[in-house]
Amino acid sequence: MTESAFLPLTLLSGDDQLFRDSVRRFAREQIAPHVRAMDEAAQFRPGILRQFFELGLMGIEIPEEYGGQGGTFFQSLLAIEEIAAVDPAAAVIVDVQNTLVNNAVLRWATEDQKRRWLPRLAQDTTAAFALSEANAGSDAFALATRAVPDGERYLLTGRKLWITNAAEAGLFLVLANINPEAGYKGITCFVIERGAPGFTVGKKEDKLGIRASSTCELILDQTPVPAADILGEPGKGYKIAIEALNEGRIGIGAQMTGLAGAALRHALAYVKERKQFGQPLSAFQAVQFDLARMATDLETARLLVFNAARLREVGQPFLKEAAMAKYWSSEIAETVASRAVELFGGVGFTKDYPVEKLYRDAKIGRIYEGATNMQLMTIAKQLLA
Repeated sequence: MTESAFLPLTLLSGDDQLFRDSVRRFAREQIAPHVRAMDEAAQFRPGILRQFFELGLMGIEIPEEYGGQGGTFFQSLLAIEEIAAVDPAAAVIVDVQNTLVNNAVLRWATEDQKRRWLPRLAQDTTAAFALSEANAGSDAFALATRAVPDGERYLLTGRKLWITNAAEAGLFLVLANINPEAGYKGITCFVIERGAPGFTVGKKEDKLGIRASSTCELILDQTPVPAADILGEPGKGYKIAIEALNEGRIGIGAQMTGLAGAALRHALAYVKERKQFGQPLSAFQAVQFDLARMATDLETARLLVFNAARLREVGQPFLKEAAMAKYWSSEIAETVASRAVELFGGVGFTKDYPVEKLYRDAKIGRIYEGATNMQLMTIAKQLLA
């Protein structure tokens, strides 16, 4: 059990505080100057991605023996939150790599697979988690992608949609069904290299928010994948996906608290400067009440996220808590960002101020890695069990 496990949830250990502060400094100095340009171009700067790897932010939990940082899941969340406070689009790149892909490989890969894939994931290779399809969104296991046995390999055919990191990724965790008659029990997780025969990264989506984070379709046309590149066992892909998404939802919670914290920070600075009727906006009680509500909402969301993370780190059940963290943080991110726009007034509705982008970025939180209604269903099922 780590030192931080014995502290109040929001009081960090010395190591965690140093880590958070270093990521915060990097995000504000190296990412912030490029946020608007990346958003407008819908393109992430390759140089920043390289810095992510150089700083160890793409392999936080990967053990040092595989080239990673040997850090903790909680540190991954701290990194996601601090990067999201500058650019939520940048944060989701780090989020998917750490909470979905790296964790799945760490838990399910053979020793040979770990030695093949983990050093790359830690040092230079972005990854993507390919589950969603046209008819498999919230119903994640209604997969149409098929994997047909062919000797010592499988041939995969299908189309994946809305895949985060796809434009930059060199490795893809692709879920396909090897036995449709068995339903979800035929779902299997394959690891595919970019450039594999019959494998194409297709159209990049033009999105409302987190525009610098790539979201693309994947097209598989008889793509050969060796049986040795199955992650876990054949037919166990559904379990890999469920466990990865449960952890990933805590990561989305951290992304949304980072976003909300940024909106509150910008609003606080603005209302102290902006004057109306001869006094700063911060002097008006109505404005003070808005700020108080925003801060309280943010604190409750962060507590839920931190609690879910602590439970995961000490090996306790966290399904309900992860769903609560994801649900509530995405709700308050949208609310806090909206209030920030209103406090800025007319200029808040323009691209000259950062709260406009934060408001656009917030919307995805209620949609990806399990929409709000799915989180509510999960929470209710746990309560009624």
